Amino acid sequence: MLGLAGCGGDDVKPGELHGKVLDPPFTVSKEALEDTDGNPYSLATNTDKRLTLVFFGYTNCPDICGTVMGNLASAMTRLDSKDRDQVDVVFVTTDPERDTPGVLRGYLDHYDKSFIGLTDDPSKIDVIAAVAKSVAVGMGDKLPTGGYDVNAHTTQVTGIDSDDQAPIYWSQSTSSAQFAADIHTLLGASS
Repeated sequence: MLGLAGCGGDDVKPGELHGKVLDPPFTVSKEALEDTDGNPYSLATNTDKRLTLVFFGYTNCPDICGTVMGNLASAMTRLDSKDRDQVDVVFVTTDPERDTPGVLRGYLDHYDKSFIGLTDDPSKIDVIAAVAKSVAVGMGDKLPTGGYDVNAHTTQVTGIDSDDQAPIYWSQSTSSAQFAADIHTLLGASS
């Protein structure tokens, strides 16, 4: 578990972080989606590293998604190898109709080949929405076609710890330096 305020000992205090500390943390859905290799991947059971940064977006996004993903990629390059080895970045598509596994893998490889991409069959969009809801990510209104308005998703990055809890999130305006500083602080506080 990440050592955040209220947990005792050498915990990180909320004012020391750029992200918003959640008390209590969100409990992450165990529902599995599909990774870009076609394997089941759950944000609860498959996030075994000490910190997993999760962003919900879509590859055809004209602005915010690319900016956030670029900041996350840059943040990873700012970490030393000890910290980097303890962090995963997961991108969950809000547009499975267009974001097939191949499209998603190509998009993520542009940022970092180690980033994990999650999608699912477009008919399972409600499963993606349920996973998003578990970490307080909204996907906008459901459309008459059965999908969701891809332009209406919320844009935070959620931090999931190895206890399947989401104790922190960052806004879309968090810089790569701020992400890197918070990651380093969180990993140091919980070691």
